[in-house]
Amino acid sequence: MTMTADQATRFADVFDRLAANVERALQGKSPVVRLALVAMLSEGHLLLEDAPGTGKTSLARALAESVRGTSSRIQFTPDLLPGDITGVSVFDQASGRFVFHPGAVFANVVLADEINRASPKTQAALLEVMEEGRVTVDGSSHDAGEPFMVIATQNPIEQAGTYRLPEAQLDRFLIKTSIGYPDHATTLRILEGATERPHGERLPAIITAEGVTVLAAEARSVHVDAVVNDYVARLVQATRDAEETRLGASVRAALALVRASKTRAASLGRHFVIPDDVKALVVPVLAHRLVLDPEAEFDGVTAEGVVSQLLLEVPPPGDVTAR
Repeated sequence: MTMTADQATRFADVFDRLAANVERALQGKSPVVRLALVAMLSEGHLLLEDAPGTGKTSLARALAESVRGTSSRIQFTPDLLPGDITGVSVFDQASGRFVFHPGAVFANVVLADEINRASPKTQAALLEVMEEGRVTVDGSSHDAGEPFMVIATQNPIEQAGTYRLPEAQLDRFLIKTSIGYPDHATTLRILEGATERPHGERLPAIITAEGVTVLAAEARSVHVDAVVNDYVARLVQATRDAEETRLGASVRAALALVRASKTRAASLGRHFVIPDDVKALVVPVLAHRLVLDPEAEFDGVTAEGVVSQLLLEVPPPGDVTAR
């Protein structure tokens, strides 16, 4: 059953209230906030890469607080063990059997702070739960619950003591984006409000965790015309054919782009996807999944630049309307 026009209007209203709430903690960054909400309501995960002090952790916390569910924070360090994330089975002498103790990953919103500071083995502990929403420990599977979202942060400036995320891990993130520094006027508002807002003040919750699940289900029902799917397929194929890339976007990436486009359409009060939804999301959804040719990378080519150029070269379909 596809989304109706009335459902799309209600979806957009809730989305706008969520965005306004999160923007109280991250002023002047409406596009980034809306991207983060698209990731959440598309049942995806978000990777934030930026310099220190730009609000990465604040955005992650504000998203968690806007949903009345459980949240946890994991500070990734070189000595963090996989069991600290997933949980461990401990022998209970009273019962004479092993009892599972859940790790920090068992929450609706998990903030993985500075994810690239942990060893590849520990980073890999997140792979199963990010893709399948469950953790397997000692041969037993444990459901992480719904909704489940990982918001990871990493600092691109300090490379010492860090481990680059492998391609398989990057492919699990629906969207990668940066926040950037605020402009002068926003910086002044932040400075003026710093003395008024108590440190550590929590934002009010706008919806429940169950509400997120309902909205995500509604977003999945947004109509996608066959010509839009064809447009996505041509864009993904173009990333594989580009001379600058060694590895193009995967099938998972194509599915992610369609899923995110559906949520963006609903957030704008539409019950069908148009090519502009795809264009708006193609860089944050696809660019971080590409592996560039070493020579192209040496010449200063970026994955974002490759995808932006492909947007100019791959023609979009004509007018797309509701079915």
